[in-house]
Order: sequence, then C-alpha cells, then structure tokens
Amino acid sequence: MTAADATARDALARHPIVDGHNDWPWALREGRDSSLDGLDSDQSDDFHTDVPRLAAGGVGGQFWSVYVEDRRAGAEHVRETLEQIDVVHRLARRYPDHFTLARSAADFEEARSRGTVASFLGAEGSHQLDGSLAVLRQYARLGVRYLTLTHWLTSEFADSATDDPQHGGLSDRGRELVRELGRLGMLVDLSHVATTTMHDALDEASAPVIFSHSSCRAVTDHVRNVPDDVLERIPGNDGVVMITFVPQFVSDEYRLWLAGGREGDKPRVTVADVADHVEHARAVAGVDHLGLGGDFDGTPDLPSGLESVAGYPKLLAELARRGWSAADLAKLAGGNIMRVVRATDAAFQASA
Repeated sequence: MTAADATARDALARHPIVDGHNDWPWALREGRDSSLDGLDSDQSDDFHTDVPRLAAGGVGGQFWSVYVEDRRAGAEHVRETLEQIDVVHRLARRYPDHFTLARSAADFEEARSRGTVASFLGAEGSHQLDGSLAVLRQYARLGVRYLTLTHWLTSEFADSATDDPQHGGLSDRGRELVRELGRLGMLVDLSHVATTTMHDALDEASAPVIFSHSSCRAVTDHVRNVPDDVLERIPGNDGVVMITFVPQFVSDEYRLWLAGGREGDKPRVTVADVADHVEHARAVAGVDHLGLGGDFDGTPDLPSGLESVAGYPKLLAELARRGWSAADLAKLAGGNIMRVVRATDAAFQASA
C-alpha cells in the first residue's frame, strides 16, 4: 500500500463517502422493470452499482436519484416519481443488512453504526411536481431530501442550462418554490440549471444549497458546470458543490469529441481529470464546500479508474498524492454534505 492509499483509507475511516447523485433506481427501471433481485451480488455486466462495489468504494451514504424523464405529460411525472421513490423504499426493505432508508443525519449515523448504506432520496427536476407545491410537500413526507430545480428542459419554475431561457433565471413561481423548499428543509439542488437560475436561487435561498452532480466550468467549458462567479458565492451560503465524474463535464477533449459526432478515437478521461476539478473548486470555494456526486448509472461512459462505485478510493488517493490530508479528504468524502443535511434537519423533521 502506498502512502497515498493509506491516506485515502484513513480519510474513509474518518468519514465514508456520501455521494450526491446515483441513477441506479432509473437504471433498474429501464434495464429490469425495477426488479431488485440479486443486487447483493456482482452486477457489473449491467450496472455501475451493486452491494459489493458500494462496500469496496467506501460508500456509507447515497442520495439515490428518483428521477423521471421531463418529456412526458405532467401527471405522468408524478406517478413515475412515486414509482421511483418506491424502488428505494423497497431496496431498503429487501436488503436491510445493506441499506437503511435515511431522512436525517441521525439516520445516517445509525446506518453507519450498522455498516449499511444510508439511503437518501433526491428528485431531479421541478417537472416532477406537475406544477404543484402540494406534490412537493408529499415528496418531503416520503423522505425526498432535495429537489433539482430543472432537468434538461426549462420548467415553469426555472431556466435550465440546456434549454432556451424563458424567465431570466427563476420565475415568480420559482422563487416561491425555493422559499417553500427552505421552509420544508428540502435542499435546493442547482445542478442542471442556467447560471441565471443559480444566482437567483442563491439570492432567494434561506438555507445552504447544493450542486448534486456538477463540475467546474473554468476547467471544462460545459454549460452543466458551475462558473467561478457562482463558486465564489457558495461559502457565503454554506453550500456544497459535489463534483461529478461524467466525462464531457470533466474533459474538454471528450466534450469536443462528443459534440463533434464522436469522430475519431474516443479521448481517454482519467481520475486525474476529475481531481483537477476538485482542486479548482477547492481553490475558489474552499475545502469546506466540496463533495462528490458521481452520476453512476446515469452516464454510459466514465473516467478510467472510476468505472463503478468501487472507484472512490482511487480519487482520494490521487488527491492525497497532490498533498491533501486525510482530514480534508474526509470533508470531501461526505463530511461537508452531512453538515448541510444536519443544518436542515430540524426544518425537514418539522415538515414531515
């Protein structure tokens, strides 16, 4: 074991990985009609995620995305979201020795003491509300801890990074949504939103915000990434930017190859590319405002060394080689996002 590997192991002993975004529930829906059979064994031929590799990766907490596509009729979004919430609830019931449904930091600590993965829920887009804050409140009662304000398409609430703007950021209803999220103790997730929406949400938010799976635009010029003028505001909000592993978000070479129709050899993306984003975010926002949101099972390609949820220790070791201490790596691994969860727990528990 190298010194860097030992530092990574020390970091995970201090705090396990708490990842901000994993699309395994959607992959289970699409790939096997939401069947949960055999997930405690090696599923590497089908998924980036399974029980053995979660253990190998040092994962102690996961925000499972209860995502549904934003190209269907509104009411269908709500029904399908409930079905996705049900997948995570069933996962915890089916495999209680491996997963614990989590709503709070206390639930995370209980799961950690039992050696299970604390399973939080996050909804990925305000289209999943069908325009109703009452639906939002019901999601909160079912344990959903964050809402991403948009997915790929602009909604009635907010402009998306990947669609034509309609509101110049948040609409009036979007501002109401952000206020209601704060009242409920649900985290405002700013991945996927336009830069104008990021700034508007930071202006409106009464609690720390998160980016559940985004990287740095100054390193890779993709609209899904966070620009420096937003990163600079995160410490003032006490929020967390959770660096993602999606190749086109962490490598300009891969981004350009993808945008150019995949002509020529596929560029190689590595753990070092992801580490570059972590280091940039640290330089701009500070070590207390970083996390990891791999987007496993939500992207077909992943960096070399991060092909599955077993890969987190390789990223921590890469950062250790660059001089990161075990204490700072523990903040990145999960300490920072759990601070934000604790800060919003009281409001979330009161709203249940």
